[in-house]
Amino acid sequence: MEPQFYYTFLWIWAGIGFLTFILLLFVTAPYGRHSRKDWGPSIPNRVAWVVMELPSLLIFILSFLLGPNGVQPVTWIFFTFYVFHYGNRSILWPLRTRTTGKQMPLVVALLAVIFNLVNGFSNGYYFSAFAREYTWEWLYDIRFILGFCLWFLGMFINWKSDQTLLNLRRGGKKGYFIPRGGLFKYVSCPNFFGELLEWTGFAIMTWSPAALVFALWSFFNLVPRALDHHKWYKATFPEYPSRRKAIIPLIV
Repeated sequence: MEPQFYYTFLWIWAGIGFLTFILLLFVTAPYGRHSRKDWGPSIPNRVAWVVMELPSLLIFILSFLLGPNGVQPVTWIFFTFYVFHYGNRSILWPLRTRTTGKQMPLVVALLAVIFNLVNGFSNGYYFSAFAREYTWEWLYDIRFILGFCLWFLGMFINWKSDQTLLNLRRGGKKGYFIPRGGLFKYVSCPNFFGELLEWTGFAIMTWSPAALVFALWSFFNLVPRALDHHKWYKATFPEYPSRRKAIIPLIV
């Protein structure tokens, strides 16, 4: 693939992400607590998560390993971070989540597959085809250090918040409850906030245009979703904490 084509595609993809962001501010994706039955055939929620997320893991690994210029030693660190996140999201999370009986529209899952294929490919291929030369000195660069700290903090927030949500249904409980503790004191969706920090950190530590576009897409996708969740919480629970924001503490 020619570099000019690759980079042009990246910025077009970023533009599509921005248009998707505008659309999602007005259209609520119909899955989870916002599920609807007028979006066509549905599949089990747990199966849908695997179908959606596993392509990103697989295409990233393949494009990383099979790119034309081979793999630099330092980029194995970035590989590990990406695979760690999507290994959890595509395999561990579906096994842990308590969503028996829930369905997701097939069209939503397929749209997510496209999103994950593009982001997985563009990031994996960048490291093996167009990446800067990452020497070992890069590990002492302020960009790597800052990015790693953000990535690790985001991962911790994401996992801890997910566990809080899972704990709400311990003992076979069904339905929805107000989550409390941790960053839930400040926002309705700290799990999304953690993911934003993860991919922002990944973009900084790699100083990669592909990772930057992925971080932007994460923002474009997760912020509207968090706003929908926040609105739903307030409409469903009259006692819902009024000072909570949707996703970014004290801001949004």
